This record gives sequence, C-alpha cells and structure tokens, in this order.
Amino acid sequence: MEQLRRALVPVNGDDVDIEAVQFACSVARRSKAKIYVIYVIEVKRALPLDAEITSDVARAEQILSRAERVAEEASYEVETDLLQAREVGSALVEEAAERDVDVIIMGARYKRRFGEFHLGTTVPYVLKNAPCRVWVMREAISSARSRQD
Repeated sequence: MEQLRRALVPVNGDDVDIEAVQFACSVARRSKAKIYVIYVIEVKRALPLDAEITSDVARAEQILSRAERVAEEASYEVETDLLQAREVGSALVEEAAERDVDVIIMGARYKRRFGEFHLGTTVPYVLKNAPCRVWVMREAISSARSRQD
C-alpha cells in the first residue's frame, strides 16, 4: 500500500465513530497523514440547501467535538468540518475527491432490516462511487445487541 497522505472519516454520532477515529489516528500516525473528520447534515428537499437547522447543527458540533477529543486522547490532531447536503453518500464522495484523500474510513452500525443484516444507503453508495479506497469498520454484533437491550 502506498503511503497515506490524507484520510476522510465521516461521523454521525454512532459509537462506532469513536473506533473509526481511533483507527484513523493509529494508521495516519505512521505517515503523519492529515485526517478530516466530516459530519453531513442531510437537508430535506423541502428546505433550501443552506437552511439553518439549529438543532442539527448543535448535534453535529457535539459529535465533531467528541471526535476531536478522541483524536486528542490518541495524541493526534484532526480537522473537522460540517457540511449540509441532500444526500450524505454523494457529499462524502464529493468531499473525498475535492480533498484528494487516499482513504475513507467509515464506521457502520450493525443494523438488521427484515431480519437480515443491512448496511443502509450511505455505505453502499460510498463503496460504489468513492474515488479512493474505502475501509468500513462494522461494529461488533455484541455492541448492537447491548444497544437493543
């Protein structure tokens, strides 16, 4: 694998975000790569794209602050950014291309839909369309079960 220069870590508030940020820091440390931690607010089509959604912005800022603290505990510095878009997946792909990242490191909750494991829509979209490598960290099934209890 070529040397890592830049990594993008999307976060959304799931516990697996912490693992993704920690992993990104440990991998990036080897080559002193830059890490971008991104939160995307999905804006409903009924609203203008630049609408100020105060509650979503406040939640996003808390999640990005948590990611910064996790990186700080790992003795690594990250750059955080808050985006607003119609679709999270396409925003992440565009951001990855714009920032010329080498890898997207994303966490994925263990979700079930109709009794089957389900990745949702964002992860498959990113896997299909990202211009770079994509590393997906799925949370442990035991974490998902404890969340349901």
